[in-house]
Amino acid sequence: MSPFRTSTPMSDAFQTDDDTETAPLVRVRDLRKIYAEGDRDHLVLDELDLTVERGELVVILGRSGSGKSTLLNLVGGIDRPTDGEVVIGGEHLSEESETERTLFRRRRIGFIFQAFNLIPTLTAAENVRLPLELAGRASEAERRAAELLEAVGLGGRGDSFPDRLSGGEQQRVAVARALAHDPLLILADASTCWSAPTASCGCTAAR
Repeated sequence: MSPFRTSTPMSDAFQTDDDTETAPLVRVRDLRKIYAEGDRDHLVLDELDLTVERGELVVILGRSGSGKSTLLNLVGGIDRPTDGEVVIGGEHLSEESETERTLFRRRRIGFIFQAFNLIPTLTAAENVRLPLELAGRASEAERRAAELLEAVGLGGRGDSFPDRLSGGEQQRVAVARALAHDPLLILADASTCWSAPTASCGCTAAR
């Protein structure tokens, strides 16, 4: 598993006032993750260090099973490390409870899941609106969802349910949903190369 980085400035749509801060947006130190498999332990990540600067795009490359999704889940606060430190925007996620990590993720993280994870009983527009509604920003949710669906080329599909969308269209709805609440950090798990089983990738876009 190895990172590819670009320092090319991101578009204005991804810039925030946080960009004036000098500290790295993502700081991972001595990260270890062990999963129990019956009476045996499976070491997935061992003493991993990673720093992502603000405005930096990082693509993590590696074979299936090398720990990319595990790393993104730890950086995004979905899971906790066995050992080590995860700091996002100055917040120590590795020290927080599940509830605290959930609230932080709801406010500050945009996650594009490998399987998209759209809610099948909600339309495309409702899926995109959901992060804003959960964040208490329902008054702007309808306008924001319409803008984002238009931006990803699905302006006329807001009333469609996920099972009526192609895989590529579902992916674009997932991208729009990840951007809806103006997250500090965007994590995309194999979102652009899911068809390559031996060289899948995870992406982090630091704002």
